[in-house]
Amino acid sequence: MQVRFQIFRSTTRPWEQLFGDAAKFATAIGLERLIGISHSHEGTIGVVTVWYWGVAEPAEITFPSVD
Repeated sequence: MQVRFQIFRSTTRPWEQLFGDAAKFATAIGLERLIGISHSHEGTIGVVTVWYWGVAEPAEITFPSVD
């Protein structure tokens, strides 16, 4: 399993609609895969992110070294 996310972003839709869209997505993926839902805003941009467990990519995951 791998952590995945889906972003819902808008400058014109109200918060109720952004959260409603995120809730529909979270319901569709199911409680067993849902990690959480977060939100933020910057100026007029509202962002809601749904975090969930998904199938891991077949590619190897590497992290850059810190020197």
